[in-house]
Amino acid sequence: MIVVHHLNNSRSQRILWLLEEMGLPYEIKRYQRDPKTLLAPSELREVHPLGKSPVITDGDVTMAESGAIIEYLADRYGQGQWLPAPGTPGRLRCSYWLHYAEGSAMPPLLLKLVFNRLATSPAPFFVRPLLRGIAGKVQRNFVDPQLKLHLDYLEGELAKSPWFGGDAFTAADIQMSFPLEAAAARAGLDATTRPRLWNFLQRIRARPAYQRAIERGGDYAMVG
Repeated sequence: MIVVHHLNNSRSQRILWLLEEMGLPYEIKRYQRDPKTLLAPSELREVHPLGKSPVITDGDVTMAESGAIIEYLADRYGQGQWLPAPGTPGRLRCSYWLHYAEGSAMPPLLLKLVFNRLATSPAPFFVRPLLRGIAGKVQRNFVDPQLKLHLDYLEGELAKSPWFGGDAFTAADIQMSFPLEAAAARAGLDATTRPRLWNFLQRIRARPAYQRAIERGGDYAMVG
């Protein structure tokens, strides 16, 4: 039995979604973030040394990292439905998005989150203006331009095909969901500025398997 070590409001939500799409049986072991630090609990280190989610166990296999988990599940159980065959142009395209989502799209979104918190975090009154000034400057001069660059790029990619992998929905779209939901939550992605990306979010959220995964996984603050 596949076990998903599921942290609330995390990337593990898209692993639940993939499993629902595939119709595979699975169990959920739940972990809750610390309400103050928002960090994962130390119990996750008993499953994987980094103590992060998602992690799955499947018999004697333990897998971490969203892209690797998605690729493993699609290759082992997907019967060619969720990722194209290795070595094909379609697989190369999907592999690109599996890596791009975390390697390129998420870093500026994480920086946005960090500097937003830095600007609003408690600090002595004489330090507060300095922190806010640094945070604001970094966001204006680096983070926000990077976010615009990536969101413009992704908007243009969806002008070429309805899904990131091409004409059909694939696991690449599941992987790409998290950075786009994060962008909608904290980087200004909306129907006016990026209509294709916004439409993508509405289409994935309407999928029955997506909705079942939300029901099983519990509260998911990324969904706005």
